Amino acid sequence: MATFKAPKGTYDLIPPVSVKYLAVREAISAPLRNSGYGYIETPGFEDVGLFARGVGESTDIVSKEMYAFETKGGDQLALRPEGTASVLRAALEASLHKQGNLPVKLWYSGSYYRYERPQKGRYRHFSQVGAEAIGAEDPALDAELIILADQAYRSLGLSDFRILLNSLGDKECRPVYREALQSFLRGLDLDEETVRRAEINPLRVLDDKRADVQKQLVGAPVLRDYLCDACKAYHEEVRALITAAGVAFEDDEKLVRGLDYYTRTTFEFVHDGLGSQSAVGGGGRYDGLSEMIGGPALPSVGWALGVDRTVLALEAEGVELDIPASTSVFAVALGEEARRVLFAKVTELRKAGVAADFSFGGKGLKGAMKDANRSGARFAVVAGERDLAEGLVQLKDMESGEQSAVALAELVDTVKARLA
Repeated sequence: MATFKAPKGTYDLIPPVSVKYLAVREAISAPLRNSGYGYIETPGFEDVGLFARGVGESTDIVSKEMYAFETKGGDQLALRPEGTASVLRAALEASLHKQGNLPVKLWYSGSYYRYERPQKGRYRHFSQVGAEAIGAEDPALDAELIILADQAYRSLGLSDFRILLNSLGDKECRPVYREALQSFLRGLDLDEETVRRAEINPLRVLDDKRADVQKQLVGAPVLRDYLCDACKAYHEEVRALITAAGVAFEDDEKLVRGLDYYTRTTFEFVHDGLGSQSAVGGGGRYDGLSEMIGGPALPSVGWALGVDRTVLALEAEGVELDIPASTSVFAVALGEEARRVLFAKVTELRKAGVAADFSFGGKGLKGAMKDANRSGARFAVVAGERDLAEGLVQLKDMESGEQSAVALAELVDTVKARLA
């Protein structure tokens, strides 16, 4: 019979590597939980129209990379390619914006799906932690999110990442720039697909990675020169607040991000140790998205950081996360009576908050001690019939190799004291 494998472009997270992913998710979400962001979870699939309208018909994400399908009931659904549209949809549906406290601050963690050409750091199923602040237009909110992401990366021990920052203007000034950019692009020698893209969303052409396109873009009008006074002042305030917080960034006038919904502040976190897939996360302000998906005007800002990419960045910098062993005590029982007694002790240790495991499968002393070693436990508790007859167990320190007899009745207290 054929054996099954994970679908192309996906991966399984298995121990011991999975512990790293959990630690990264924990580190990214910790500053958010500490700053008033509440946890939200949305379905893995949504109405296809949510992404077509929200993310944008002309984006690669919607036109080429989305997993769309029809259900048995005839509904048109798509696996979520990103998190913002889903979170905003859920917040609107639950009327969170009507409960007074704006902005509504939410964070999430989950899997996302895009049909891409698989390569290192770019998978068809990937994991992100994201944050959204919905319903307030305030440069301090944009700054807060950038500072929190910086804090999360630094808490993991990362230092070789850069923050790129730009402003995309708003509905007042962007149309003027769009017009200027389109007339510039019409004079270039571009392929049919790119010409079509230039008509729908010319900013996407600036994001084109091909060298022959980039060469022609030299001298293209720059958005910064077209920003209205309100957008300029807003952007200066964001820059001033980030700078005052001691967070370094680089102005990047070509930064547009691959989603149609961004306005004003846009930013990206890049890591130079990752080769061509250098972005580890990014985000920006999306003041018009709520209206695009049928909601009221709710100016908002958010980001998503890639868990997979962050793990690769840690490896590129050679950062070893300080992850405590998952097991503190490993019990090795010799004989039937000892199995019953020690199994009960393991249960007692766990109830007392000590991470404990047991040698299953009735192995001999040698095999069981190998298991104890592999578990990473600090202590092994060994007992045979003779020890138990005297009311004792042997407690072995796996680091020093020292072993001492401990009264069975005092085992839990002794272990807790030694671990502390």
